[in-house]
Amino acid sequence: MKNIIFIAPPAAGKGTQSDLLVKKYGFTHISTGDLLRKEVAEQTELGREIEEKMQKGILISNEIVSALLKKRLSAKDSEAGYILDGYPRKYEQCKLLESIMQELDMQIDVVLYLDMDEKTAMHRALGRITCPKCGRGFNKYEEAMKPKNENLCDDCNVELTSRSDDNEESFKLRFNQYIEEVEPILNYYKELGILRVIDNSGTPDDTFAKIEEVI
Repeated sequence: MKNIIFIAPPAAGKGTQSDLLVKKYGFTHISTGDLLRKEVAEQTELGREIEEKMQKGILISNEIVSALLKKRLSAKDSEAGYILDGYPRKYEQCKLLESIMQELDMQIDVVLYLDMDEKTAMHRALGRITCPKCGRGFNKYEEAMKPKNENLCDDCNVELTSRSDDNEESFKLRFNQYIEEVEPILNYYKELGILRVIDNSGTPDDTFAKIEEVI
C-alpha cells in the first residue's frame, strides 16, 4: 500500500477519511499530536519535558517531534502503509521529513489535500459534535453525518460534545492562518509531483470514493 500524507484545513473531515482508510485497507494512522500525548501520558523523561512546555504555552521543537515520528515510523506496522496526519505543518518540516524518509529507506507516495472553501468548512465546524467516550465524530448540520438519535453517539449512546473553539470568529482565524501556512507545503509537494488535490465539497462518501481512485 501507499504511504500517505493527509493535509486538510480545519473541519475538512481528515479524521473521518483517515478512519475509513484504516478500516477498509488496514493503513496505520500516525498522528504527531497522538505521539506527543502518548509520551506525556507515559510520563517518560521526554514526556515530562513536553508536558512542561505545553503548560507554559511553548511550542514543541521540530527536533522533538521529528525524533518521535522517526521512532514511530520504525515500528513494524508502518511497513504495510501508513497515513501521516498533522505533519508536516511548516515548510521546514517538509525537509526534516525528507531526511527521516532517507534514513529509514522509506518514501512518501502521495500527498492528499482535502480542498474546501472557508464557507463550507465553517458550516461543518460549527455543526461538529464528538463522542467523549469513543471519539467518533458527527455533524448536526450534515445529513450524512447526523447521529441517529439527536445529540447521542450511535455506538456509545452517550451525549455528544462540541469544541469550545468551534465558533465563527475563532474558526475564521484558524482557517486563514492555516491556508497561509499550508501554501508553501502544497507547492513543495506539487513540485515533487506527488500532490493530489481532492474536491471535498460533497459528502464523506463522495470524498472517500475520490481518495480511493488516487490510492
